[in-house]
Amino acid sequence: MEQAYAPYSNFRVGAALLASDGSVVEGCNVENASFPAGSCAERVAIGAAITRGLREFVALAVVTEATEPTPPCGVCRQVLIEFAPELPVLCATTSGAEARWSVSELLPHAFTPTSLGRR
Repeated sequence: MEQAYAPYSNFRVGAALLASDGSVVEGCNVENASFPAGSCAERVAIGAAITRGLREFVALAVVTEATEPTPPCGVCRQVLIEFAPELPVLCATTSGAEARWSVSELLPHAFTPTSLGRR
């Protein structure tokens, strides 16, 4: 979260993705003056994991400075469900508040590879 680039929203987010091999891949949000061009911490972590050849994940932690735990946005939920529908997501704040969900709880009735007749 400390490395986040959030000059527009000042809403810094950090993510840590635990892969099945035990490695942890970190991500932070990266904003852009062209707002749709920004990237969320969760997608940065997934992208970094994929570039390392990691495809199986055990858990995701997301931390913000918000008052309440902040779950991943809709786009991040869609990306996460592609790889791990039952992935546990722990969301926490720097003040210690926590909440937990699975990705499928966060995105019920998701569009998945089975929607395309695959898997």
